[in-house]
Amino acid sequence: MAALQASSLSLPSSSSLARASRGTITASSRAPKLPNLRLSDPSSVMTQMLVEEFSSRNGCTIAEPLQLNVVEELGLSRPRRSPTASVETSAKLYAILEAVEDRVEMHENIGKQRDSWNKLLLNSVNMMSLTATTTAAISAAMPAPSLRACSALLFTAATGMSIVMSKIQPSQLAEEQRNASRLFKQLRSEIKAMLALQTPTESDVKETMEKVLALDRAYPLALLGAMIEKFPVKFEPAVWWPRVSNNSHQSRGCKTFTNTERNGWSEELEVEMRAIVQVLKGKDKQDYLRLGNLVLQLNKMLAVSGPLLTGIAAASSTFGGSTAMMLAAVAGAMAAIVNSFEHGGQAGMVVEMYRNNMGFFQLMEETIEGTLEERDYEKRENGEMFEMKVAMKLGRSLSQLRDLARKSMASCLEGVMVDEFGSKLF
Repeated sequence: MAALQASSLSLPSSSSLARASRGTITASSRAPKLPNLRLSDPSSVMTQMLVEEFSSRNGCTIAEPLQLNVVEELGLSRPRRSPTASVETSAKLYAILEAVEDRVEMHENIGKQRDSWNKLLLNSVNMMSLTATTTAAISAAMPAPSLRACSALLFTAATGMSIVMSKIQPSQLAEEQRNASRLFKQLRSEIKAMLALQTPTESDVKETMEKVLALDRAYPLALLGAMIEKFPVKFEPAVWWPRVSNNSHQSRGCKTFTNTERNGWSEELEVEMRAIVQVLKGKDKQDYLRLGNLVLQLNKMLAVSGPLLTGIAAASSTFGGSTAMMLAAVAGAMAAIVNSFEHGGQAGMVVEMYRNNMGFFQLMEETIEGTLEERDYEKRENGEMFEMKVAMKLGRSLSQLRDLARKSMASCLEGVMVDEFGSKLF
């Protein structure tokens, strides 16, 4: 409850009667003060009602908003944003933008470097393996200690390099940096749009910093101590966005809105978005989970087989004898084949690609569910804009997205899974 007292109002003077006849008050004489009122709901709606009532009783229109002195302890006044605070907030965002620009360049450069690692290391390992295999085969036909020693030395070096490659997975490292560069570029575009189209706030600065730090955690630059585990026990999606608790999505209290106050949202649109989430959960995520586990197990097998075969070849070369050298030659040839499949076929890159795709669907699911959990429609993104963004991310038109939602709802009623994937991009 607040005590509300009207401030001094301006009445027309003799020099401004012409403008007063058009319904605008600009003079400086005082009107009788309004009595003190006790408001049960100190909202802007009640304030507007008082303004309209006062205007109707005096038969004129007030050009300037009615000045009302409201008790500040109860938070009834609207604080005006300081121009200095706005400039400081924009400066902070520009500082973050500069850091993001730097990260884009770093990830691009390191991605190119690690892609070169994959090519150079694969060529080196295969050349050493094939040279040692040829030497072992010649030594089996014409025994010579020097050939046996060269074969053993080359196989030992190839084993060590193969172990390193299997451990760090250069193709996967390069894919991580490519994804990081793409996501930082996306964040850079968001910051530029924020600076160009709206007045940033401190919450925008905090949210942007959290996004940058989440990307740093998801795609580290360092190898030692911070490298992503290449052979996890369980295949999980990549997470490059800050996790938000469910409580932060919900506004306090429950409000009733008319159709014009729903900010582009409707019951049909909310049901449609929930149906899309069910498709993404049941089809797209599950499919990438199955494929990711399959490729991960295959990559584990290849990562063990390559060094093991070159190690067997190195051990066989040290013993000598035609049989041992023949075994070394066969093991070396098989190691070259395995390394070509693993690193030439970039099995690690495929694992990272599936991890990133699965994370994409996880992010879409959390975004849609978090938006629908928000009770205040004014705090949601516009419903029509949100629907268009979801359709574009899934590679669909609006009509195709609505058809998919109808298929999903029909399948749920029939108790079966929809026979169509949500995304048409990948």
